[in-house]
Amino acid sequence: MRADHGAPAMTALDWLIVLLLNGPVIALALARSRDTHTSGDWFLAGRTLPFWMIGLSLYATFVDTTDLVADSGATFNQGVRFFIMNWLGVLVGWLLLAHGVILPIYRRGMFTNAEYLEARFGVATRVLSVLVQVLYRSVIMGMIATANFLTLRIVCGWEPALAWSVVAGVAVVATIYTMAGGLKSVVLTDAMQSVVMFAAMAVIFGLVWREVDGWSGMAARLTERDPVMAGELLHAGTSLGGVSAWLIGFNLMLAGLAYAIVNHTQSMRLLGARSETDLKGAVVVGGVLLVVATFLSQSMGLMGRALFPELEALPVPPDVQSADAIFPVLVRDVAGPGLKGLMLAGVMAAAFSTYDSIGSTLSALITRDIYARLLVRDREDHHYLTVGRWLTPVVILGSFLYVPTLLRGGLVGTYLAMVGSFVVPLLAVYLLGAFTRVHRSSAVAGLVVGVGYGVYALLARQGAEGMVPLPDALKHPSATGPCAFGLTILAMLAWSCVRGWEARGWLGTSREEGWLARSRAQIQVAMAAETGGPERAWPLWAGLAVLAVALYLTFVVFW
Repeated sequence: MRADHGAPAMTALDWLIVLLLNGPVIALALARSRDTHTSGDWFLAGRTLPFWMIGLSLYATFVDTTDLVADSGATFNQGVRFFIMNWLGVLVGWLLLAHGVILPIYRRGMFTNAEYLEARFGVATRVLSVLVQVLYRSVIMGMIATANFLTLRIVCGWEPALAWSVVAGVAVVATIYTMAGGLKSVVLTDAMQSVVMFAAMAVIFGLVWREVDGWSGMAARLTERDPVMAGELLHAGTSLGGVSAWLIGFNLMLAGLAYAIVNHTQSMRLLGARSETDLKGAVVVGGVLLVVATFLSQSMGLMGRALFPELEALPVPPDVQSADAIFPVLVRDVAGPGLKGLMLAGVMAAAFSTYDSIGSTLSALITRDIYARLLVRDREDHHYLTVGRWLTPVVILGSFLYVPTLLRGGLVGTYLAMVGSFVVPLLAVYLLGAFTRVHRSSAVAGLVVGVGYGVYALLARQGAEGMVPLPDALKHPSATGPCAFGLTILAMLAWSCVRGWEARGWLGTSREEGWLARSRAQIQVAMAAETGGPERAWPLWAGLAVLAVALYLTFVVFW
């Protein structure tokens, strides 16, 4: 590596670039917030969003700071197999969501994906969905804070107190413009920030690519160090640590599917589309960016492993020495003046785009699906708009409570453990609810079995006392997600065999009243009949073409 670690990590030019690339975007978001007057504006942008803007926002929300930092750490350890979560899991999930799961939600004027679960399975499933999403997505915001801290600590060379102060400042700024403008401000800023993020990612990728002499040079370095390690890192079809490549791949695919389908940050954007064609077309734009960005960002971990084969060799302070440090180290040591500023601007843009997305999403879920549904059922629209706004700082700043655990347990490991135990069972509920005739009461039974197993396996891995031991094969991290998924499905099917099956396409009548019913009536728009003509069929064929590319890359190029 060429960098002088004693030199200043950031110059005045770098900081000017950070401010110029992020400041105007935030100012525009605050200016556009004046267009937000009703809950429909705040939660769904008045259903006015075009497909290209939603697609850019989907990408910006997906590629947060953790994708730059934590995913590089994951490929540092696991290699190209980690591409599967995005290329197969998220991409397939977006297509299933846009062309199946979300359509009845959109057509009925629902605000959240949890509302759909009540119509399909009952109010208990709706509430459980909100609780899982709050737990799951707030962990992501904690991961963003931790990744930002690692970046500032390593790239800028700051002491922990100063780094954490700036991390908190980023969260506060995102909170302010999200409170003011809601989804419209969030999607607008995401679309612009996605350009900064992609440019920064492409630049640092090019610099590190040159440092390792391309893919062949990287492979040669890894092979020279350890041929077995090189095979494990560069081929997704090889086993890792004695665990089958197919099991690891399926577990990663489920994590990606769960992100795309269960995660309301994705649904919320699609529900703000101005038409069904825009809704479906958005995942094509997001998918193209996802395929390219996954290779650019996650290859950083592989190239970092070629430069630093041993984790102990990473030149970082002892308190941040982990695989998650590899991306900040590469930025610090490879990028020169000006380019460091571009990279940090990209990291900050990624943080803003996900803080605002998750903050607005969880606020919407808690406001509509808990507060208005169970606690305060019939107040004026402005009351719920105010509640949604003020819940935003609670969920964003409250996510910092996860940071100590994330620093101890690692970012990706903590995330996958959470997904496998809690989110994958909910994924099974959404899929069976949308595509099968399972009984309306089967979801609770399925979640009790699936989440129950997931939590038990999680505790068993941590060595909790007084538990009946699980076989190693059932408590392995790569097995938890697939087992929880399968057990949830089996429980729902068994329950339906006893209780009966619903009519095809059955969806119950909502019991909502008061503001919930009025707001849905106000936002619902008449959907023009789809003709199936070329102008409306393009999102499906384009989406399948993007998926075909992802399948080729996974099972031919990198398998």
